[in-house]
Amino acid sequence: MCAWGMRSCSYAEDGPAGATAFATVAAKSTNIVARAFTLLCCLLIDMETSRHLAAEGSLRWTTEPQPPRGILPDRYVRWRTDPPTTGHNAYRPMVMWAVLLMSRNILLVLADAAEAKAVRRSLLNLRGGPFKVEWLSSCSAAMKRLGRQGEDEVAAVVVDLFLSDSQGIETFDKLFDTSPHVPILVLSHLCDEECARLAVQHGAQDYVLEERLDGYSLPKALSNMLERSAYAEALFLERERAQVTLNSIGDAVISTDVAGNVTYLNVVAESMTGWSRREALGRPLQEVLRIIDGDSREPALNPLSMAVLHNKTVGLSANCVLIRRDGYESAIEDTAAPIHDRRGHVTGAVIVFHDVGVARAMSLRMSYLAQHDFLTGLPNRMLLNDRLTQAMASAGRHGKALAVLFLDVDHFKHINDSLGHAVGDQLLKSIAQRLVSCVRSSDTVSRQGGDEFVILLSEVARVEDVAFTGAKILDAASRPHHIERQDLRVTVSVGSGVYPDDGADAETILKNADRALFHAKVRGRSNHQFFESNMSVPRLDSRSAATSELRT
Repeated sequence: MCAWGMRSCSYAEDGPAGATAFATVAAKSTNIVARAFTLLCCLLIDMETSRHLAAEGSLRWTTEPQPPRGILPDRYVRWRTDPPTTGHNAYRPMVMWAVLLMSRNILLVLADAAEAKAVRRSLLNLRGGPFKVEWLSSCSAAMKRLGRQGEDEVAAVVVDLFLSDSQGIETFDKLFDTSPHVPILVLSHLCDEECARLAVQHGAQDYVLEERLDGYSLPKALSNMLERSAYAEALFLERERAQVTLNSIGDAVISTDVAGNVTYLNVVAESMTGWSRREALGRPLQEVLRIIDGDSREPALNPLSMAVLHNKTVGLSANCVLIRRDGYESAIEDTAAPIHDRRGHVTGAVIVFHDVGVARAMSLRMSYLAQHDFLTGLPNRMLLNDRLTQAMASAGRHGKALAVLFLDVDHFKHINDSLGHAVGDQLLKSIAQRLVSCVRSSDTVSRQGGDEFVILLSEVARVEDVAFTGAKILDAASRPHHIERQDLRVTVSVGSGVYPDDGADAETILKNADRALFHAKVRGRSNHQFFESNMSVPRLDSRSAATSELRT
């Protein structure tokens, strides 16, 4: 059986009842992947049970005492399987109900009236009856009757192939072509048995020899034919419902046989792979479903092969990409599981997958926004702290030094107040671009908020290198910024701290670089100051007032 979580699936021993159980659970499921997998199991169960149950003779008709509203009791039929209840393979009996609006009309096509009367009398014992037997003596009349199917529909045809206006296999072909969905039972003389056998090859359900006709053989043959027809109709409806549902969901579904050749695709799978079902059937899965690793561009492991090999549910590795037949690429996620036959043997596998390109792009975007400043696109405080911690650990292992430069824009508040926040935002973006141009690609420029920026120089050989970078920043920031048809001139103040001399951890070195920035402001702004251990620190209340005044 199949349980949610995409466990391996086996054909139910209880045949069509098992298919119905799958369909019922699928209809209630909120998991679209599990629903698609389960519905595919319904199709596979139908195909399996259609080969076995009829041969086992476990199909029988009964009348349902309480039919659904609007259905006449004598036209409500159920079919069921009667499984064994002993032995190590015993399983719980399950019942599947199928409402079949069956016609009660049997069309009898015989040239001889006396023979037709005898046949009609023998059909009085027909199981599932009573049935209305309608006699016609010619092929043309029978074709007209079959072509007039409506409310008084014909359930089955019993025909002698040798009539006044048609002879032999031609009779059957005409009737079959007129109404191919109506089952046909051939009455034949012993001398014409070869023709009756040929009719079976052309689509007849069975034939009965008139020389051996009695009150038992014909009703039994006709009853069996009607039961097979009703079973096939119910099976078709069940399969069609699962097929429609599979084509209606948003996930792609592909199944293969044990050799890895494609046996089924739904409509979404056709669209995502670029292969139609007719073209894909029988082809190796790798040819239809081309999956690569999004990073290495190497072919990804075949999930269906892994499911069959290990006989368990497997999934694609992260960052897998599907290459459509025309070369278009889409990111996908999938789950694959083996399919078992009624004996528990692995007969193939099924994969359910869907496009996650939009979701993956959204996830990456959200991750980016969580670590970057929305205005300038620079790393934010969180990402800077992470990089600073890693850089300090690396510098400590290799005996290297690094530097942190803390800066802000002089008199930025005046720009916001006089020119507006929109101009202020454009100015911050312009300054951010210039700061990035002043450092190496291995360094980090971060916006802390407002007009404050922090620059991490991940590796410095000498203190002079830090001073040189500070001078570049002062020069670059002071050049005119062309914003909204005007040139704005601003300056920045910079304070820096060097690891390991000015702090052994990220918090300390940032605090000391900020202290150096404060002294740069005190010394007239537009200058660069290194941290010194003897720098005075104002009292908390006086520093707050001084900082508010200096950072305007």
